[in-house]
Amino acid sequence: MATRPLGPHVLELDLAAEVERICAWMVDAVANTLHRRGVIIAMSGGVDSSVCAALAVRALGTKKVFGILLPERDSSHKSADRGALVARHLGVTYELQDIAPTLEALGCYRQRDEAIRRVFPAYGDDWKCKIAIAGGAKGGINFFRLIVQSPDGTMEEARLPIREYLQIVAATNHKQRIRKTVEYYHADRLNYAVIGTPNRLEYDQGFFVKNGDGAADIKPIAHLYKTQVYALARHLGLPDEVCNAVPTTDTYSLAQGQDEFYFSLPYDRMDLALWAHNHGLSAAEVAAGLGIPEEQARFVLGDIDAKRRTTHYLHARPLLVEPVTEIAG
Repeated sequence: MATRPLGPHVLELDLAAEVERICAWMVDAVANTLHRRGVIIAMSGGVDSSVCAALAVRALGTKKVFGILLPERDSSHKSADRGALVARHLGVTYELQDIAPTLEALGCYRQRDEAIRRVFPAYGDDWKCKIAIAGGAKGGINFFRLIVQSPDGTMEEARLPIREYLQIVAATNHKQRIRKTVEYYHADRLNYAVIGTPNRLEYDQGFFVKNGDGAADIKPIAHLYKTQVYALARHLGLPDEVCNAVPTTDTYSLAQGQDEFYFSLPYDRMDLALWAHNHGLSAAEVAAGLGIPEEQARFVLGDIDAKRRTTHYLHARPLLVEPVTEIAG
C-alpha cells in the first residue's frame, strides 16, 4: 500500500542503477544464455525502441548493434527520420527497407480496404483511415469505431461490425509480422539476437501482435512503465525529438495516439492506474490520484483486468498434448 497519495513519485527510479542492471543482464542474456554475437533492433523512432537501442549500445558496444528502419505506406515520415537520427546519435550501423511492396504483394492494403468499403462504400485509395477504441473506460464492453477522411478533408465515423474489425486488424497485423521477418533474417545472417521493445504497459495489456512485434529473444524494458522509459531516455541523453515524442501506433494513415487506439487513458495516467492495480490500491485512491470520478476509476481498473483476460492468448506458448520433458524452457 502506498504511504503517500498516488502520484508520479511511485514511478521514480534510480536511473543510473537501472541502466547498469539492465546492461549487465543484457550482456549475460545475449552471450551466455542465447550464445549470440550481438543484437538486432527495429528502430521506429519511438521512445521504447530508442531506449532499447541506447541500452544495447551501452551494454554491447556499437559494433554489436544493428538497427533496421522498416517504413511502409502508412508510416509517418517522422518515424523513419527519428529512427535514423537515433541510429546516427548512437553510432550504430543501420539499414532502411521499405516493406510496402511486400505488404502490397501479401494483400495487406487490399484486404484492409475491402473491409473498410463494406462500412464506407466510397472509401478509395486517396482516403485515410484509423480505428479507435470505445466503451471500456465507461464501464461497457470494448468496441471499435472506424474513422475515415476523404480527400477533401471530410471526416466520417461508424461503429465497426466484428467481421470488418477482425479483417482490418488481421490485415494490418501483416505489418508487424513482416517487420519481424526482416529482423530475424538479419539475426540469422549475423548470428544476433532480436530485441523486443514493449514497455510494461504494452506487455501487461497485450498491446502487441503475436508472432509480430511480440516476438523477440530479449525484452529489456518489459518491466518498466512507459513513464520510466521516458525518464531513461532523458537520462541516456537521447535526442529531444525522441524524449518529447507522443506515443503513436504509426499503423494507420490517420494520426492515432495509443490511448485512442487501445488504452483507456493517456500513458502517464494509465501507468499510474496499472501501478495502483498492481499494488492493491482501491478505486477511491486511484480516483484521488488521477483526479477522475471514482466510478471512472472502477471502470479503468476493470478494463485492465478485461484486457489481461482477452489478451492472455498473445502470451501463451503453443499447447502440447504432453510435456516434452527432455527440452527445458
